Amino acid sequence: MKNKKTLIGLIICIIVLAGVTGLGVVTGTFESVSGAFADIKIDVAVIVKLFCMVFFVLVLEKIIVLVLGIFKNIANRAGTVITISQSLVRYASAIIILCWGLSIIGVNVSTIVTSVGILTLVVGFGAESLIEDVITGLFMVFENQYNVGDIVEVGGFRGTVTNIGIRTTCITDPGGNVKIINNSNMKDILNRSDNSSRAVSTIQVAYDTDIERLEEIIPSMMEQMYESHKDKYKAAPVYLGVAELGDSGVTLKFVVEVSEKDIFSAQRILNRDLLIYFRKNNIEIPFPQLDVHSK
Repeated sequence: MKNKKTLIGLIICIIVLAGVTGLGVVTGTFESVSGAFADIKIDVAVIVKLFCMVFFVLVLEKIIVLVLGIFKNIANRAGTVITISQSLVRYASAIIILCWGLSIIGVNVSTIVTSVGILTLVVGFGAESLIEDVITGLFMVFENQYNVGDIVEVGGFRGTVTNIGIRTTCITDPGGNVKIINNSNMKDILNRSDNSSRAVSTIQVAYDTDIERLEEIIPSMMEQMYESHKDKYKAAPVYLGVAELGDSGVTLKFVVEVSEKDIFSAQRILNRDLLIYFRKNNIEIPFPQLDVHSK
């Protein structure tokens, strides 16, 4: 369906372009364009000027990007604005090199822009997705939907936003894999950085465990865990109670408030601590066993 729409759009653009071209030939529109190239002159001096111009613009662009990068890690919001600015600087430098280069070799750029403005409009229809990416990116920045450093989930892919450009957004997962998504495709975003997250752990104890006695010692266990892992836990873990009566044991549920970036590591730490503390207090953790009877 998408390819069909693209093909139809391409055919319409070609038809419109052909009609506009014919109209331009009849009305003499392109005579002014051809006149813009009448003073083209290319020699050694012009080539040197082009080289100096390109070198100057690229070095200036690099300096601006590096200066912006110094302030990139101040805050998530600032990082977002800076990455967008860096992207704009790169696009602007490309446009400046093109226009300045044409003027150096003698092309009347203003005449071309005026004469082929309508053709630019036609090409714009062909670049509909590009325009959509740019506009969507600007709206996302102004609406503060997400920022550089936020942990988001898009289409089942979860990771940290590492770069927001004028056209695309880069998301890096914990494994270092980078997914580049067009801004227009950033839909149904789940921003996991807006609120604190909770790591959850469930652990089983044997049915003959004295639950009342266990619940009396749990608060002190939770405080000891918190003191040992203040770098991961925002508060002491909380015992929620009996979650399930399983086939071989009673399932207890625990949660702890953490930052989204630590949710998986905190869950592993919580599981480990519960296992250690339960064993120290001689609390049996059941596991599947097989009894074999022979005649």
